[in-house]
Amino acid sequence: MSPQERRVGVSLASIFALRMLGLFLILPVFAVYAKTLPGGDDRTLIGVALGAYGLTQAVLQIPFGIASDRFGRKPVIVFGLLLFALGSFVAAWAPDMHWMIVGRVLQGTGAISAAVTALAADLTREEHRTKVMAMIGSSIGLVFALSLVGAPLLYGWVGMGGLFGMTGGLALGAILLLLTRVPSPPKPAGHVRLPLREVLGNVDLLRLNLGIGTLHMIQMAMFVVLPHALIERGGLAATEHWKVYLPAVLASFAVMVPAIIAAEKKDRMAFVFRSAIVLIACVQFGLYLFGGGLWALGFWLLLFFVAFNVLEATLPSLVSRTAPPAAKGAALGVYNTTQAVGLFVGGAMGGFIAQHLGDDAVFVACTGLALLWLAVAAGMRFPARRTAT
Repeated sequence: MSPQERRVGVSLASIFALRMLGLFLILPVFAVYAKTLPGGDDRTLIGVALGAYGLTQAVLQIPFGIASDRFGRKPVIVFGLLLFALGSFVAAWAPDMHWMIVGRVLQGTGAISAAVTALAADLTREEHRTKVMAMIGSSIGLVFALSLVGAPLLYGWVGMGGLFGMTGGLALGAILLLLTRVPSPPKPAGHVRLPLREVLGNVDLLRLNLGIGTLHMIQMAMFVVLPHALIERGGLAATEHWKVYLPAVLASFAVMVPAIIAAEKKDRMAFVFRSAIVLIACVQFGLYLFGGGLWALGFWLLLFFVAFNVLEATLPSLVSRTAPPAAKGAALGVYNTTQAVGLFVGGAMGGFIAQHLGDDAVFVACTGLALLWLAVAAGMRFPARRTAT
């Protein structure tokens, strides 16, 4: 990659990381804190507060993506980060659960994922785009692992109000980073604006959108039951789960990088992509049959994160290369909306299956979802690789 492409990758990955760190820091401790607020004894309200962010993200990803095509990536990203920061400060102040929900809704209105990935696509050449997407995807996985370690400590020091305030401050820092370190993309020349229906009706984009939705359905359903498995099968207390998550995530990065290099340099994108889906299916079936101890669970988690990170890097890159140039933001908006829907449906599905059929049935269902995705991916057309210029 050129020096500018490396700077773009690092800067946009840092912007994603700053935003996601604030969100992830809240997840491990929010349910504990919510009980101290008026209305916090209502578990439905706690669930609404946690889920409100994802729902508003799902609703607004497409409008933000379209707006970035029309008004430019940077203005839309700045506007979204300001909304996210406002929601964080409202949540930090919230005197009861209803105001907490308002803050979470406002956080979700900052739906900038499509605009950021579209900006990454604008500023990188096709032959290096997956590497930049890998930087972004890896940063998300890394801050997730770090949040599992740091959240209880920070909560003890600054409380939930301090965590939400820190989240708002990180969003404002991300704006500063965007404006000072990320170059402005060139304006599109000669591109005709396309109606949204041409993005929604593109078969290749539909396959990719189904893929990201399925991937996050599996992720959420899996993590509905995995913490319980670590406690019951692995004998690991909930406060020590980071001892499994953190090594698995970090080791997966070392395995993922050669796969990404092979996909790009050796024109093996189709093979690596489909192999990652196969690995997802194997992990879920392995958890069903052989997930009986701590070391086994750690092994399957490592393989899951390898496949997950490969797919997280390649999917948005494929969307940006498949979409019409004038509708990249719209296409990535649809993509991120499908991702958010997958998160919501996967969590609900995992909870329902675990409640009525047991934890192992969740892994079986996830295996079936992965195999269905593999069948759909078998007919995918992959964009031709372009040589470096």
